[in-house]
Amino acid sequence: MSSPAPSTAAPSSPVVGNADVAACVSRAVLDHLASRWGSLVLRQLMRGERRYSELRSAIGGISEKMLAQTLRELERDGLISRTSFPVVPPHVVYALTPLGQECAFHVGALVRWIETHVRDLAGARRAYDARPRTR
Repeated sequence: MSSPAPSTAAPSSPVVGNADVAACVSRAVLDHLASRWGSLVLRQLMRGERRYSELRSAIGGISEKMLAQTLRELERDGLISRTSFPVVPPHVVYALTPLGQECAFHVGALVRWIETHVRDLAGARRAYDARPRTR
């Protein structure tokens, strides 16, 4: 009997990630989600599909470069989809994938918690900044 041929299939992903490990995919995705822009893009897309210009208008302070980079990262992570329609001028829309919808629910809860506690957080920052500095 001969031994089976080696598999050419890619190794399967771990069942659970570990963001404490530098090489784990979960750390890169966490970086995309925990960024200011990633969470705000997800929150906008929770409201429905959006065009690039709509996202740029809705998210104050984001540059074109950062929006494009954030959209690419979230698409690569499987959290958003990009659909391009063959018309002139080009028409592209972004939407949450099913995985992105689940993720956006959790990220949205965190953003809502921060907005709800903004006075407490701002007060803590003022108190910290007013403390005398020691070496």
